[in-house]
Amino acid sequence: MKSSITTSTDTTAVVDTGEFSAVYQQRFAVQYDYPVHFTRRLFACDNPVLADSLTRLEPERRQRLVVFIDSGVAAAWPRLAEDIGAYAGHHAARLQLLVEPEIIPGGEQAKNDPALVSTLQQRLLDLGIDRQSCVVAVGGGAVLDMLGYVAATTHRGIRHVRVPTTVLAQNDSGVGVKNGINAFGVKNLLGCFAPPFAVLNDIDFLDTLEPRDRRAGIAEAVKVALIRDATFFDWLETQVDALCAGDPESMTRMIRRCAELHMRQITQGGDPFETGSARPLDYGHWSAHKLESLSDHQLRHGEAVAIGMALDSRYAAQIGMLGAGLDERIIRVLSGLGFDLWHPVMDRHDGEGRSLLLKGLAEFREHLGGELSVTLLRDIGHSEEVHDMDEAEILLALDWLRHRESSQ
Repeated sequence: MKSSITTSTDTTAVVDTGEFSAVYQQRFAVQYDYPVHFTRRLFACDNPVLADSLTRLEPERRQRLVVFIDSGVAAAWPRLAEDIGAYAGHHAARLQLLVEPEIIPGGEQAKNDPALVSTLQQRLLDLGIDRQSCVVAVGGGAVLDMLGYVAATTHRGIRHVRVPTTVLAQNDSGVGVKNGINAFGVKNLLGCFAPPFAVLNDIDFLDTLEPRDRRAGIAEAVKVALIRDATFFDWLETQVDALCAGDPESMTRMIRRCAELHMRQITQGGDPFETGSARPLDYGHWSAHKLESLSDHQLRHGEAVAIGMALDSRYAAQIGMLGAGLDERIIRVLSGLGFDLWHPVMDRHDGEGRSLLLKGLAEFREHLGGELSVTLLRDIGHSEEVHDMDEAEILLALDWLRHRESSQ
């Protein structure tokens, strides 16, 4: 949601095109801004971050809010709802919690259930939530995506505040402007671009993550380093063991740098709402999205992205785009972080013997609209958009990856 907005409108130009018609050219610009906080003990009564963020535009107005909590987070933090209620009570002069925090399903199932979206939209209506109120989402990326979509499509846009609780959400998806749900078997088919009102990252939430979930989020840090920051990749390479162990200092630095690069792409990339076909932040994603669906989401998003990056780096090396040996370097880092870079669904074929994974390329093109645009590497830290991929070379890269992983 827009946190503060300024608009400018050019003088309307009138072009006389004949006796029966005229063209009025309308043009305006909207400025978005929202804070991204990094803190600890977000819901401790003496931490002002949440209250300050929610009331920053209208400090004299008591802010109405409703809070939804990812069921997985609620299980890991049994006192969380109570803590949020206590926080709201302590800051009652500034905050009005309309109802006790409510638990909703977490994980990808949150994005696969259209009935849940309707239920939550009805809930906001029943609670009298308006465009000046806040919907606070506490959870992983899937819950943030879904609730952002719910908020953005109710009353044409209610302020939504993200409290990401996973590595992936804190360093990547949670700081962005996308919201959406899966539909008709297609990932993120329904959605919108609606910036959050605020993003509040509490590093303490990561303490209860399983190693697998922590690792999945690191994949996005590798991704953004590969396409934007070679120095960051060099650092990640030296921190493989520390990141695998969940070292707090290394994790904090990794998350913040990844978030910074993600935010820079949104503000300086020239296409924050992705109206064009280029998706530089989707490096490794054309196959990752297909892998997620083929595995019935047994693969975490970050796990699928790791495989996608391994595949695309090998492909780029094969065609001479990426320097010799750099694909091996990238894959060593991914393997060192604990990623399995092969999954049985990568061997699945349709009735005509065509690789099901390759169908992800066509689906990626359809999702973008227009011509295919895939990000590949020229070097570590330097990417380029290509508009065609040789399917025979992709299959060779798949064979190479299969044999490499089977020999480990």
